[in-house]
Amino acid sequence: MTDLTRLDASVLAGMLDAGETTSVDLTRAHLDRIAAVDGAVHAFLQVDHEGALAAARASDARRAAGDVASPLDGVPIAVKDVIATKGLTTTVGSKILEGWVPPYDATVAARLRAAGLPILGKTNMDEFAMGSSTEHSAYGPTHNPWDLDRIPGGSGGGSAAAVAAFEAPLAIGTDTGGSIRQPGAVTGTVGVKPTYGGVSRYGLVAMANSLDQAGPVTRSVLDAALLHEVIGGHDPLDSTSLIDPLPTLVAAARQGASGDLAGVRIGVVNELGGEGYQEGVEARFDDAVRLMTEAGADVVEVSCPSFVHALAAYYLIMPSEASSNLARFDAMRYGLRVIPEGIDNPSAEDVMRATRDAGFGEEVKRRIILGTYALSSGYYDAYYGQAQKVRTLIQRDFAAAFDQADVLVSPTAPTTAFRIGEKLDDPLAMYLNDIATIPANLAGVPGISVPSGLAEEDGLPAGVQVLAPALADDRLYRVGAALETLLQKTWGGPLLGRAPELETR
Repeated sequence: MTDLTRLDASVLAGMLDAGETTSVDLTRAHLDRIAAVDGAVHAFLQVDHEGALAAARASDARRAAGDVASPLDGVPIAVKDVIATKGLTTTVGSKILEGWVPPYDATVAARLRAAGLPILGKTNMDEFAMGSSTEHSAYGPTHNPWDLDRIPGGSGGGSAAAVAAFEAPLAIGTDTGGSIRQPGAVTGTVGVKPTYGGVSRYGLVAMANSLDQAGPVTRSVLDAALLHEVIGGHDPLDSTSLIDPLPTLVAAARQGASGDLAGVRIGVVNELGGEGYQEGVEARFDDAVRLMTEAGADVVEVSCPSFVHALAAYYLIMPSEASSNLARFDAMRYGLRVIPEGIDNPSAEDVMRATRDAGFGEEVKRRIILGTYALSSGYYDAYYGQAQKVRTLIQRDFAAAFDQADVLVSPTAPTTAFRIGEKLDDPLAMYLNDIATIPANLAGVPGISVPSGLAEEDGLPAGVQVLAPALADDRLYRVGAALETLLQKTWGGPLLGRAPELETR
């Protein structure tokens, strides 16, 4: 009997259309898989058995009536816990929101429900999306299905691990500095950061408003395109939402699946490689570039000199916006409230101080302090203002590079997954994990990470990143799908098919 949890979402959708399975069967199969392996992986913070099955039954009823809501109607999905879901706890991986149940859906969640995708549950994440490893969750780390002693990337490691462990065929993540693409690289999954404003941010618990972007986490490029078309498009509830229509993403992915890249100009970014990049990661990237060249692409080297300053600029801009956003967690309106001991008639400030001390983790406190300092009187121009100038230079570098190439490519992350606990005492080493992904967030351009193979040193997944100009998300899907086809021919099938099997309960 076919294991439904091992099939791509597009295949499952085809089986639903052909009457070969039901949404209830698909959903129950994935819920059973979660019950069997998530004790070891810890991809989920909450599993909504009843809600997912109710949505699946509704999907089957629609299909029986000939009223299918979307191409993915009936295919289950996991959602990162930063996205507000009506009736489902949304903690953002933090004790300060433990037990909070939103009274509304984020636009992304509302569109998933309207498209008929049963929501399996909410996935683990670094607290307030602050981290590169999903070790900074207040509820414990998520483990990489390829090696349970290693991290699944961050901050969206729960979504990537759920897809890699066959607990969900699809997931939603958010990407502020690489938190969809970097977990994708280290778990062997596909992760897409859409053009900034291409997917609504309404209902996402904000870390950095000018950087945060929701996007797909999947096992294939076509699945990502199908999901992107469900969640993308203009939203009047989001003031940063683009009014431009989505490109034809699914059509682009289907075109690219032929593996033909004739006439496509591909730019290899000189600054995103070399020192600090693991040898095996670079070897897999070089293999990918060679395959694209053999498929007819015109490969050129491009220089983006301001990219070397992207990490520093990001870690001034992001904490500054985060310190402003997290000021709303004041113990007065929602979330945790701690009454300090030893103080008679504590003031609002006393309660606020005690609540934030108990509710925020170390990494969140570190970034709040850094951001508050960068925004403080006397330092604003020297730090935050200068970082914004660097951001402009990075945007100009992208514009110049895209004059020479249709898309840019690089390794997605400098290394494969490191061991849990290995970098917790060295925040700067942890921040370097996002060195290749951060420029896209600062410029607002879209990016995709596609599995590039296994590094020889440790047998763990690596990823290749494709970047396109703003609003040209369709280029990501064409090139990404072509590369996926070319690579899978050399492997004899999907990379996740080579992952070790997890022990079940």
